[in-house]
Amino acid sequence: MSFRLFPNSPNAHDLLGQSTAHRIRYQWRVGGPVICQAIMVICVIVWLVEILTKFLFPSLFAIILSYGMFTPAWAHAAPWTFITSMFMHEPGLFHILFNMLTLWAVGPVLERMLGHWRFLGMYLLSGVGGNAAVLLYARIVGGGGLGGNGWMTSVYGASGALFGLFAALLIVYRRIGADITSMLIWMAINFAMPFLYPGIAWQAHVGGFIVGGAYAALLTSSVPITRGKSLTFRSLFYGIPLLIVIAAVSVWAMIPVLTM
Repeated sequence: MSFRLFPNSPNAHDLLGQSTAHRIRYQWRVGGPVICQAIMVICVIVWLVEILTKFLFPSLFAIILSYGMFTPAWAHAAPWTFITSMFMHEPGLFHILFNMLTLWAVGPVLERMLGHWRFLGMYLLSGVGGNAAVLLYARIVGGGGLGGNGWMTSVYGASGALFGLFAALLIVYRRIGADITSMLIWMAINFAMPFLYPGIAWQAHVGGFIVGGAYAALLTSSVPITRGKSLTFRSLFYGIPLLIVIAAVSVWAMIPVLTM
């Protein structure tokens, strides 16, 4: 068994031979990448809205960015941006294209392994962890004042969540002894992006990678209390405490803002 880029790619029959509703129901039953495709559709729709508003309604575009992007200094007042920022991308082609290609490379195999809702949980948890890392970096580097580095830096994109999927797949494939050479190359390209293109939030990459890797390691561990339990039980047993830890770290990082 080896890692393959772009698994479960649709064929002509998949695209033309069935109704959309029937195809979705079938893919859901057989463990197809339904959630993965839904995330891609949402990201592309949001991206198109950003492009249209940027050129036709600049004031509306500014509102979308201010209420959707994650900004450490305003995270306490806009906690929804921990989630919304995952589905937004720069209104250019490279950012959305590279992230969607990456999601299609690693998402379907994990969705088949974990199941639809558990895959969505890992994706969201990794993305939230990535934004929490951006916030933590602002607190550590910026110190106690909002004028420090990182507090007013707004970030958006699916990269934090994607790096969590990378880490999860790496742990799973290593555990079963699969060939991960092509995966390591793909990961290296992604990790190198912040050095090649300034302005990429590498903190979100690191945070998502740590959270996704930790979650996958816990899910595949042989801790006695979860031995023999279902994957759903394991997901909740480890996922909820991990989310609480991320929330606690985020609250600690926001102390300079909360005490103003």
